[in-house]
Amino acid sequence: MVRLLLIVFVFLSAPARAEDAQARVDALLAADRAFSAAAAAAPTVADGLAPMFDAAAVMPVPGAGHAIGRDAIVAALRASPGLREGTARWSPVRGGISADGSQGFTFGFLTLAGGDPARRNRKYLAYWIRRPAGWRVAAYRQVARAPGEVSTAMLAPSLPGFAARPSRDARRIAAHRLSLAAAERAFSDRARQVGLRAAFREYGRADAMNMYQGAGFAIGLDAITAHFAENEVPSPVRWATERSLVAASGDLGVSIGTIRTNRPGAEGRPEEFPFFTIWRRDRPDGPWRYIAE
Repeated sequence: MVRLLLIVFVFLSAPARAEDAQARVDALLAADRAFSAAAAAAPTVADGLAPMFDAAAVMPVPGAGHAIGRDAIVAALRASPGLREGTARWSPVRGGISADGSQGFTFGFLTLAGGDPARRNRKYLAYWIRRPAGWRVAAYRQVARAPGEVSTAMLAPSLPGFAARPSRDARRIAAHRLSLAAAERAFSDRARQVGLRAAFREYGRADAMNMYQGAGFAIGLDAITAHFAENEVPSPVRWATERSLVAASGDLGVSIGTIRTNRPGAEGRPEEFPFFTIWRRDRPDGPWRYIAE
């Protein structure tokens, strides 16, 4: 028994074969591009995006929380004024994969063929889960991007730090989800102690991405925290995980929840904003750090 446990430990701790991990992330990127090619021929944006969503997918909807489930997401897309006309086409600029190849993420640029010209150029972030039918999106967000030139060159992929076989161990997955929720909660608590700028530096990976500011993506902690106030302590907001997905390998997951202001808004109660954040760690028992949001 001791020998068996040692073999399992060594297997899970061994460096991932770079060619295997690269092949897996390449397959995910190919799936993303294939859905884009098909969407360009669909009658509407919602029709084009619908096939890639998992049945239980989640999408933040500003002012309305999260759309949960494929049908709710498609309805939200159809109701969005900027997405009712034309079609969508997109191209990823980075992908990442879990050690067991079961989950991953992509982000890139999306262009609309109709709607408001000022909002046709957009950015997207997608968290994927591999189903029997292929890759499907489990969490999705797109935002209009600011005017300006962007680079569409591919960025280096986010690859795992160890190798693992796929597993359906519910107890292990539940433990990983609890650890991810604890990391998200600790991140929020730390922001209340030292402010957003310092907390975002402490809890982010060196190659982390934030999609909210500017025409392109903010890559790296300097770029991500550049727009935060220097001495805003405590943080004006708090947040927590409400649902999550984590690969059984324990190195990649997505935390989905709500950001709330710490002070009442215009209507006398805290304002709320839906969010999701993608996290990675280099070993199954290591510290979680955000990689994309």
